[in-house]
Amino acid sequence: MLVTTTNTIEGHKIISYRGLVAGETILGANIFRDLFASIRDIVGGRSGAYEQVLADARQTAIAELTDQAANLGANAVIAVDIDYETVGKNGSMLMVTAAGTAVKVE
Repeated sequence: MLVTTTNTIEGHKIISYRGLVAGETILGANIFRDLFASIRDIVGGRSGAYEQVLADARQTAIAELTDQAANLGANAVIAVDIDYETVGKNGSMLMVTAAGTAVKVE
């Protein structure tokens, strides 16, 4: 399935719009990840553990989005927007949402 942030897909003609689709995922932070991230904050550098959590959450949200699109008979999703937000008490959870328009292209 084609997934793009643009409103069109070069070389493909949109033949029908199937509707809005979205995928959401909410992940809790791990205490050990938090501890190591805190150390990184002090000494500097990137937090590979958090980067991996973000990548996994994004992939899960996009997978849900494409599953919904396939159920609508679409073979592409255009105008995809991915948002990241912290939720829960003290921002202890990460929410990633992906939304777009399911379309059928030639």
